[in-house]
Amino acid sequence: MALIGTLTSGVSALRTFGKGLEVIGNNIANINTTGYKSSNASFAESFSNTLRGSAPSDGTASSQSSMQVGTGVQLAGINTNFSQGALTSTGNVTDLGISGGGFFIVKEATSGIQFASRDGTFRLDDQGFLITQGGLRVQGLTGGSSGIPPSAVGDIQIGQALPVGAELQSISFDKGGNLIEFYSDGTSATTNRIQLQNFSDTSVLLREGSNLYSALGAAGPIGGGILAGSNDPNSSGLGAIQSGVLEQSNVDLTAQFSELITTQRSFQAGSRLITVSDSILEDVVNLKRS
Repeated sequence: MALIGTLTSGVSALRTFGKGLEVIGNNIANINTTGYKSSNASFAESFSNTLRGSAPSDGTASSQSSMQVGTGVQLAGINTNFSQGALTSTGNVTDLGISGGGFFIVKEATSGIQFASRDGTFRLDDQGFLITQGGLRVQGLTGGSSGIPPSAVGDIQIGQALPVGAELQSISFDKGGNLIEFYSDGTSATTNRIQLQNFSDTSVLLREGSNLYSALGAAGPIGGGILAGSNDPNSSGLGAIQSGVLEQSNVDLTAQFSELITTQRSFQAGSRLITVSDSILEDVVNLKRS
């Protein structure tokens, strides 16, 4: 039975450390992915077989220690590191980076499903909506015009309050997320404001691909709901918006290669354990001579 247990431990090591290698490989593959947050795998021992239970002393005999044999290793969790990535200049006014905490909220126009993202690679579509590369609309406060601040939560859209006889010349974003429109008559107006959302437990967020996260409600949106509280950038613990920059991946390549070597050696040790167990099994079978 002990030998069978050795094989089980070896198999658990291959299975578990194989997942660890997958996590590291995914991190390295996303070294240049905008806004990517690295993951790390953690491990824990598996259930132990109890050969003898413990017992307290009773005055006539000493306490009895337990005897247990472990059954291997298991994956305890895969955690996401949400630390800040470096901000790199692009020169594109609609590229937005968050310096600090918080996430952009983007919405699918047809279904109304909302996602969180740290990827600020945005562009303007033919209707003036600020959208992601996948076509999801960026959320914030809208409805502003000259002398009237934006106040309604919705899709960020430019060119909705043009002065009579004027044309839109350019736009800019400030650190507070305000979208300022400049017109051909020399006037300007703050018509929209990007809003950010933070969460009580970011570990609950689910990766959906394309740099998007779902399960926003389960993650505990601060403020009681998505964009329901004080969500202005550069306030209430939220980061500042920087225009013309993008947040890079926070993967530390040096640390990943170091972890890759350690995990690969652990995998190798597990495979060696199976090889040695097989050799001993062969010896046991050969004990019976014809």
